[in-house]
Amino acid sequence: MAKDEKNTYTIQNEASLGEVKIADEVVAIIAALAATEVEGVASMAGNITNEVIGKLGIKNLSKGVKVDVLEGVVTVSLALNIKYNYSIVEVTGKVQEKVKNAVENMTGLEVADVNIKVAGVEMEKQD
Repeated sequence: MAKDEKNTYTIQNEASLGEVKIADEVVAIIAALAATEVEGVASMAGNITNEVIGKLGIKNLSKGVKVDVLEGVVTVSLALNIKYNYSIVEVTGKVQEKVKNAVENMTGLEVADVNIKVAGVEMEKQD
């Protein structure tokens, strides 16, 4: 597997029918979608630019995700907002497992680390 100048990764498959290129953004979106499926995760947390984009109504599916690939091994870093009254330890453990499985199953890349930063706790809205 090799990284080219456009932040994509080339994967050689056994059938050798051609090459498959996967963009960083694709891996980040897979990780973000997997993380938000875990019960107790309120949302992804992004930087100020992501927050402004979100307020404009533009969805940024990879918000709060950073992907690094070094010699065919992926490190995923996530920033999450957790729902109030959920165990941070349990939720983040489930997120790590789900993200690792999703990225490995969908891309064939090996995931070494899934690092999580809990950026906030979201309270339920009172009516």
